[in-house]
Amino acid sequence: MLKSSSDKATGFEKRFENIGTVIFEDSVEASKAVAQEIADLIKSKEKSKQMCVLGLATGSSPKGLYAELVRLHREEGLSFKNVVSFNLDEYYPMEPDSVHSYVRFMNELLFNHIDILPENCNIPDGTLAKSEISRYCAAYEAKIKALGGIDLQILGIGGNGHIGFNESGSLQNSKTRLVALDHITRVAASADFSGLNKTPRTAITLGVKKIMKAKRVILMAWGEGKAAIIKSSTEGEVTNKIPASFLQEHSNATFVLNKEASSKLTRISTPWLVEKVKWTGDMIRKAVLGLALHLNKPILMLTDPDYIENGMSDLLADAGPSYDINIRIFNDLQNTITGWPGGKPKADDNKRPERAAPAKKRVLIFSPHPDDDIISMGGTFKRLQDQGHDVHVAYQTSGNIAVADDEALRFSSFVCDYNEHFKIDSPIAESVFDEATDFLKNKKSSDIDTPAVRNIKGLIRKGEARTTSYFIGLKDENIHFLNLPFYETGTIEKKPIGEADIKLTMDLIEKIKPHQIYAAGDLADPHGTHKVCLDVIFESVKRLKPKPFMDNCWVWLYRGAWQEWGIDEIEMAVPMGPDQVKDKRHGIFKHQSQKDGVVFQGADSREFWQRAEDRNRETADMYVLLGLARYAAMEAFVRWKY
Repeated sequence: MLKSSSDKATGFEKRFENIGTVIFEDSVEASKAVAQEIADLIKSKEKSKQMCVLGLATGSSPKGLYAELVRLHREEGLSFKNVVSFNLDEYYPMEPDSVHSYVRFMNELLFNHIDILPENCNIPDGTLAKSEISRYCAAYEAKIKALGGIDLQILGIGGNGHIGFNESGSLQNSKTRLVALDHITRVAASADFSGLNKTPRTAITLGVKKIMKAKRVILMAWGEGKAAIIKSSTEGEVTNKIPASFLQEHSNATFVLNKEASSKLTRISTPWLVEKVKWTGDMIRKAVLGLALHLNKPILMLTDPDYIENGMSDLLADAGPSYDINIRIFNDLQNTITGWPGGKPKADDNKRPERAAPAKKRVLIFSPHPDDDIISMGGTFKRLQDQGHDVHVAYQTSGNIAVADDEALRFSSFVCDYNEHFKIDSPIAESVFDEATDFLKNKKSSDIDTPAVRNIKGLIRKGEARTTSYFIGLKDENIHFLNLPFYETGTIEKKPIGEADIKLTMDLIEKIKPHQIYAAGDLADPHGTHKVCLDVIFESVKRLKPKPFMDNCWVWLYRGAWQEWGIDEIEMAVPMGPDQVKDKRHGIFKHQSQKDGVVFQGADSREFWQRAEDRNRETADMYVLLGLARYAAMEAFVRWKY
């Protein structure tokens, strides 16, 4: 049975969670634990000469699990010859050799690397005629029943709480069937299909009833983007609006989470409501700010009864009265606000987020994609430049997979027409652009972009990033394109971080010797690039730490288009006026390929400039609600102390 190394899954959580929940520090540790339980089950079944029936899932959550199972097979001799697998779902219609097919997903991530018998791998058939699907689904369930049912079912969870493709509204007795996909699900999947208009509208899914009949169920979820639905699924009522909540009624189901996915659980977000806690400074700040927001009161208006009635009487007894606590937290929050993100020259910096000296700082802003800098910290970016700092920006990846095919076709056709019109004889360029144009005109949904097409898409984004940097006021020598190798696969799936990625990053940091580094700490990015880019920066900074110049280098983390820091986490808030908000919007507009039909918008239909403005305004509004000065918008940062 799964057990977290931190042993957080015992005892007191049952007060709020209605299902077993195990929390791990990270998804790697969690995936290894799940893989070990599967391995133990396979061995146990083999010992008793029985087949082991596994229900398998696709998506991002089980990728680490499958990698660990492959390792166990290769390095520890785990055999899968007694395993029969049934996958949860498949898009419909879908050819098995398509890059989007779950057949291909399972083969590439698991089946091709272990000794499972091909005839024992069952995945819903996306090539059937519609008239055949009902009979096929009944046979799929009958085959599972004939084998004695599913011994262990692996699940992920969708943003709307779907399990398999059992969308919101699915009934607990639903059978394996063809379903229409929820708009939220299609938007979330649209990244894989290069746009919503190319994303399937239907899929075949194992029914909730068959999932609930599995002898053991493990639902895996990673990242802050899943935190809200995890809380609803485990602590809320059982409802068909959130199919994952049905698992509360399963006799042997466990949610396996990493730290970020568990962040909204009551025992994590408000532990003082669950047990007696040690009131550290960070916890007091979190509790008081949370109380003020919950009661919709300014900090300085909180009273002793407010504390007592909301489970914080221990804090009042330890550090009260409320007035003293309120003043402390109010001043602490007020000190996060600064119009001088690079430090105010010759000012007393004891209570400011940044140092006053040196007055002119070397600043290095890392941007995972070519637009994260302007989307996430465009106001601060421009403020740093306007205040005379030596600002550099480093675009970590080309961002080429986020350019729609029609944009690339327009660009390549323009070059071909230009060369023909002006009779420019450049055989190499002509060959490259002609090849790209021909490919794009005839591209199938299963095709991966050729190197020529990827280069064209990269050039489009590079030009947009350079134009934005010019808009901010940077010169060419301060604009750096790293093109980290891990990213250049042409698909959503990226290579692991390599030494080449780290060396490119270290070399740039050592060349600039920055006093400030800004990096994207937004780990809810649905295609994972932000996390990989941040890991590269963290590793580079750790390796460079012994260098003397690093003694005076501070690392600030911003968040991107997907989320914002919690109010209790913010250590520097940079305010913006109405004109600065407009400037930031115009900077974002320089990225024309990311407007309107953006490929990677996740489950949020707003354009990136809208998200950025809404998020920055909401941060400013939160400061107002808590009793501080009103600004049009605010960008927020947290310092990473390495």
